[in-house]
Amino acid sequence: MTDRPLHPHAEGLLRELAPRALGAVCRRWRDFAAAEDAVQEALIAATEQWPRDGIPQHPLGWLIHVALRRLTDQIRSDSARRNREASVAAELPATIEASPATAASAAGDDTLLLLFMCCHPTLSQSSAIALTLRAVGGLTTGEIARAFLVPLPTMAQRISRAKELIKASHIPFREPDAAERAARLASVLHVLYLIFNEGYTASAGAELQRTDLANEAIRLTRAVSRRLPDDPEVAGLLALMLLTDARRRARTGPGGELIPLDAQNRALWDADAIAEGVALVSTALRRGGVGEYQILAAIAAVHDEAPRAADTDWAQIVALYSVLARISDNPLVALNQAIAVAEVEGPQAGLELLATLDGDPRLSGGHRLAAVRAHLLERAGDRTGAIALYRLAAERTTSLPERGYLTMRAARLDEA
Repeated sequence: MTDRPLHPHAEGLLRELAPRALGAVCRRWRDFAAAEDAVQEALIAATEQWPRDGIPQHPLGWLIHVALRRLTDQIRSDSARRNREASVAAELPATIEASPATAASAAGDDTLLLLFMCCHPTLSQSSAIALTLRAVGGLTTGEIARAFLVPLPTMAQRISRAKELIKASHIPFREPDAAERAARLASVLHVLYLIFNEGYTASAGAELQRTDLANEAIRLTRAVSRRLPDDPEVAGLLALMLLTDARRRARTGPGGELIPLDAQNRALWDADAIAEGVALVSTALRRGGVGEYQILAAIAAVHDEAPRAADTDWAQIVALYSVLARISDNPLVALNQAIAVAEVEGPQAGLELLATLDGDPRLSGGHRLAAVRAHLLERAGDRTGAIALYRLAAERTTSLPERGYLTMRAARLDEA
C-alpha cells in the first residue's frame, strides 16, 4: 500500500489488489524495484481519483494500466535510458496501450510468485519478512517499522536493500518449477509463520496482539493454500493459524491485560475458525508425510476442542510433542513439551526437561525459559524460587502485557 492515508471505502480493495497488480507489472517489466515504485504511484492515484470519480469497472486493470503508463513515461522522459527504451519499445503497444479491461483480463493472480520472490534464500530472514509485508501484505513502510519497533529510515533501508539483492540476483519472475517450489516453500511458510506469531503475540510494545499482522499472515497463507491445495504442510500452517487465532478475543481483559489459556472464557473462541482448522489438519494428516506445522495444528486442535481447560487431553498433547521433538530442534518445542509433561506427570518431571535447555544459547537472555520454570516451581510449591524467576522474566520481556502478567504472578505469591 501507499504511505498516504487511504479513503476508507477503497482501502480494503486496494490492499487486496496491490500484490496482484505488482505481480502483473513485475511479470511484464522484469524489474522488481521499478515495478514496485510504479504500482505505489498507481495506488496513490487511486486514492485521489476513486473517491472522486468512483471505483472503475476493472479496478485491477486500472492499477496495472496506470503503473505501466508511469513506467513508460519515466523511460521516455529519461534521456539516459534511451538505449533501454529502444530495447523495450516492441513491448509497449501490447503491454502499455491496452485498456484497463484488457489488462484485467490478462492479469492472473501472481501473489504466490511474489511470495516466492520475497522469500528467496539470498535474503535474510528480517529482509524477507519486511519485503513480504510490503510487497505482498500491502503494509506501508511506516506500518512495518512500527510493527517491529525500528525507525522508519532503518526499515526503508532494509526493504531497499532487499529489492537491490533481488535485482542483482537476476531471479526470473515466472512460475517456479517443481524443484524451485520445493526448495523455497519452506522459507515461504516460515516467513508467514513468523509474521503470524508477531501478530498474535507482539514481541514488544503496549499491545499483546497486532491484529493487522495476524490477519495478513492468514490472508497470505490462504493465497498459498489456494495455489497448493494438496500440500499438507500448507494446510497444516493455515490450520495452525486459524486454531490459534480463534482464541484472540479471549486472550486479553478489558484493560488489555494478558489472560492465560487455562483462564480464558472459551465461549469467546471463534467456533467457525476452530471447525475450519480442525477439518484442514484432519485432512492434511491423512495425506501422510507429517510435518511440523501439521503437528502444531493438531496440538492446537486438542486445546480448542476441550470444552474446559480441565478437559484438555494432555496425554495426547505430550505424545504429539514427542513426535514434534524428533523432527524439530526448536527449543520452544521443548519448552512447551515440558509444560505438557508437567500436566501429566507432575511439575518435577517438567522441571527436569527444562534443565536440558539451560545451555541453549537461543533461550539465553530471553524471558520464556524463566517464565515457564517459574510456573512449574509455583506448582511444585517453591514460592521463593517462583517469585524470583517471575520477576526475572518480567525484567527480560519487552511486551508490556506479558510484563504486567508476570509481575502480577510474582506479587500474588509474595502476598500469599
